[in-house]
Amino acid sequence: MLLRMIETFLRQNDMPPTTFGRHSARDPRLVFDLRLGREPGERLTRRVEHFMNTYRRSRGQ
Repeated sequence: MLLRMIETFLRQNDMPPTTFGRHSARDPRLVFDLRLGREPGERLTRRVEHFMNTYRRSRGQ
């Protein structure tokens, strides 16, 4: 579920996965690891969702 939301966010904002991981979780491999099956914890999920919501608000989306 989280990965699907991230993939949509990346497409909508034309953002590279490494940039997303670095800004949302200080982990440039985040998206690649999720694609390989990494299961995010609740804290990481909240952090990533917060980043996406804040980014969208700052862009007026």
